[in-house]
Amino acid sequence: MKNRIANRKNILSVFALLVLTSLHLSGFGQGFHLGVKGGANMNKIDGTAFKDQFKLGYQLGAFAEVDFSQVIGIQPEVLFNQTNVKSTDQASDIFHPGDDIHLNYLSIPVLLRINAGKILTFHVGPQYSILINNHKTTLANAQDAFKSGDFSLAAGAQLNLGLLRIYGRYNIGLQDVGDVQDQDKWKSQQIQLGVGIAFF
Repeated sequence: MKNRIANRKNILSVFALLVLTSLHLSGFGQGFHLGVKGGANMNKIDGTAFKDQFKLGYQLGAFAEVDFSQVIGIQPEVLFNQTNVKSTDQASDIFHPGDDIHLNYLSIPVLLRINAGKILTFHVGPQYSILINNHKTTLANAQDAFKSGDFSLAAGAQLNLGLLRIYGRYNIGLQDVGDVQDQDKWKSQQIQLGVGIAFF
């Protein structure tokens, strides 16, 4: 319970910091927008404990666009990210065979914006994700299977059609997300497709 309260405080603090930073930067930038977004995730975790396939999830959240010039800007976001994966059908000390594993993350990407004209924008940058729930292993003490956070690199492109945003993105995990000893490294992969609406 204490960990959950601490996580919620951290989430609110990060969200407030991103909003205040974006509002502050908007005074210096040539373009500023706030908006909401949502779409589909295709998720996969590399590791012998998991099936080698992408599974469908979803993401919802908010974003800010701050352009310092016609070409360069930043795009901080706060996203609720659902990650779904499946364990293998082999007997394991970690998961039940064919276990459906559902992980919910609060993801905070801070992306460099490269505007190739008014319609097309490229994104690249780091993303840190805070695990909101966890999946227990089948070990004797039913310990948590996953670490509390995941650090990844995101890259993608976005179409800007008036206030409408259509985007695609690939996220690759840079660290081991597993929290079980004597196991291979578990690294995440994610493909995102979605739409957003800028309010102003």
